[in-house]
Amino acid sequence: MQSAPSANPYAKVIENSRRVRWDIDSDVIRNRRFDLDKTFLPAGLSLVNELDFMTPDDRRLLSQVQGRSYAYIFGLVERFIGAKMLEISRQHALGDQAALEALVRMTDEELKHQKLFRRMESMMADDMPAGYMATADPDAVAAAVLGKSTWSVLALTLDIELFTQAHYRASIEPEDDLCALWKDVFLAHWKEESQHAQLDELEFLREDAHLSAAERDAAVGDLIDLVVAVDGILVAQAGADASYFASIAGMRYDDAQRAAIADGVLKAYRWQYIVSGVTAPRFQKILFGVLDDRQTARVTQALQPLLHAMPASSPGMTRH
Repeated sequence: MQSAPSANPYAKVIENSRRVRWDIDSDVIRNRRFDLDKTFLPAGLSLVNELDFMTPDDRRLLSQVQGRSYAYIFGLVERFIGAKMLEISRQHALGDQAALEALVRMTDEELKHQKLFRRMESMMADDMPAGYMATADPDAVAAAVLGKSTWSVLALTLDIELFTQAHYRASIEPEDDLCALWKDVFLAHWKEESQHAQLDELEFLREDAHLSAAERDAAVGDLIDLVVAVDGILVAQAGADASYFASIAGMRYDDAQRAAIADGVLKAYRWQYIVSGVTAPRFQKILFGVLDDRQTARVTQALQPLLHAMPASSPGMTRH
């Protein structure tokens, strides 16, 4: 007889985690290489179609450069996410054992994702031209992030894992002409991140319930600082990626076009990692649902300079 579904939300996460669990080699990579004749990051995320002076081949190349950084940056953020979830799991160690198991499983999955993204980088480094540069050290970023309040780190983590869902469903899944291996990596990633987003919401609301008004005020300041820090990482990586692309493209583009490409890459990264998340209805409902009007205004004002980084045509990223 089939058992009744669990009423414990942590137990439900465990059930789903067991059901979708995958192995890097046997389920995802499967002895394949990345196909450089195919697009990696779809245009709904890379925004390469807004650079209409570029050749189709160069748009594909730029999608591959951005796709390489997409994997690198996910590996970067999962360093601090895994560490934070391991820390939070201790709060459940002598209490709800389902919550403890769910968070330990999430930590294990984040470690697996980091390993997968390191494999991707090694494989892409073998097949793509030399000169690519990752601009931020994962441990240094994690140390800086983890120095902020738990509330702010959980809010940032929730944002990241919600936009992971939106990116896959709205832009990656519908595209039939992407590199098959690259698409399968992010299908696998999406399957496990779906559970992680549920845990993020549970832990964020649990943490928020313990805060005084003054503590929440300070935590809002921390969250704003983290968004600024993320933008700094994106500015540096976008600059490096534009230079890497230019080194491969050679003299095909003049100075004005190369500047437009650099601006386009930065816009795309801000769209991918900040704007697509903070404008998502579910994230806004959760975050602004715990803030008062003054705190909401602080967050909105801090985000305002970045909100120009929206696609020229909507890719349907608000579907949740």
